[in-house]
Amino acid sequence: MITLGITGRSGCGKSTVTSIFAAHGVPLADADQMSREILLPGSPLLPQLAERFGDDILRADGTLDRRLLADRAFATPEGKRALDALTHPEILRRIRAAKQAAQEAGNRLFVLDGAVIVGTEAEAECDRLAVVTAPFATSVARIAARDGISPEMAARRLNAQTPEETLRAHADYVLCNDGALEALEASANTLCEQLLAEEAGKDGVARPF
Repeated sequence: MITLGITGRSGCGKSTVTSIFAAHGVPLADADQMSREILLPGSPLLPQLAERFGDDILRADGTLDRRLLADRAFATPEGKRALDALTHPEILRRIRAAKQAAQEAGNRLFVLDGAVIVGTEAEAECDRLAVVTAPFATSVARIAARDGISPEMAARRLNAQTPEETLRAHADYVLCNDGALEALEASANTLCEQLLAEEAGKDGVARPF
């Protein structure tokens, strides 16, 4: 089974690509969704986070004050490392469990969908990496429209993310979303079919993408 990581910066069109793979019946794990689930009320991680970052990050109803946690965790490099040390093992455990379930079900291809894969432990879980890219101005417009924020704020958010050049340097495949949506869908469809054929051993040779 091939594990393909699909990543990209905000507003790049990553969800369009992953939807193509899902339409082919490829099982997907959403690392971003997992990172949210492990912080829901009742999670065993919450008391550990409260011990490290202060009891007041937990509201009376048991929910996490994510903004307060972020303010404290990202205030220092040590805080960021402490947050990662608490959360990353559980995210990895869930990723590995999803991979194992997909393999046991006889799947030939498994997708890990995540905005932050490059430079994290999740990258080692991927056999290949596909990066979705889009022009800066296009991504800014998408973020602003999606989140209801100003283009200036959207640009600052995008500039704070991993540079596109870094993502490209780690990529096995680059899907450029710089034209019509149909073109991106066609590229994603071609890549998906190529990987499925490769793993099935239909021709025994990986075709260049």
